[in-house]
Amino acid sequence: MKILVVDDHPLIQEAAKTVLTQLESATEVIAATTCAEALRQVESHPDTNLILLDLGLPDVDGYEALAKLRRQHEAVPVVVLSANDSKQAVTKAIEGGAMGFIPKTASTSVMINALRLVLAGAVYLPSEVLGPDAPSVATAKDERPVPSATPADLGLTERQSQVLSLLIQGKPNKLIMRELGLAEATVKVHIGAILKALGVDNRTQAVIAVAQRGIKLGRLDAPRAAQFRES
Repeated sequence: MKILVVDDHPLIQEAAKTVLTQLESATEVIAATTCAEALRQVESHPDTNLILLDLGLPDVDGYEALAKLRRQHEAVPVVVLSANDSKQAVTKAIEGGAMGFIPKTASTSVMINALRLVLAGAVYLPSEVLGPDAPSVATAKDERPVPSATPADLGLTERQSQVLSLLIQGKPNKLIMRELGLAEATVKVHIGAILKALGVDNRTQAVIAVAQRGIKLGRLDAPRAAQFRES
């Protein structure tokens, strides 16, 4: 397990290292204090499993950093770790392709289990954003189980599951078209079916619904995507 922590506060980096070793005893934590350094670190460590990103970086806006990381290293999930946990901040992060958002006020147990959810292929959002009817962030033992629900449980086809996986990663229709080799009209039809199955009206609501239901999504890499391209 290799995790990159992007934060310009040394105390936060040290605290994160201590917490992250609870994920797995052999977890290796690498650090960066700027977006530019983070990009270099991922280039140097292509086996990075996860990026923890603070929104308050000294060189660029945190959302711009998120966009750059997602664009240049789209296979690596990014989880935002921020002191600003307003609904607007969370929504903007997930719209930018973050696979999770953890407030810095969260307990160690919540942070660990949130990361386990993301590493298992799910999306994590604070319960305050999910709404009053959302499942608890943690059980009585502060352990939220890894999700077992899948897109198939919603009645989605394999192709629709692939589109949903890319949609949750924050990819626009044009990139989904390119990665899956689909026509624009076909992508729109699939997205319409996905929104209907989730009972939502737009992409942001879809991400929230996926997190709320604990749906596990496989990450579609380029070689696998090529297998499903239309002739």
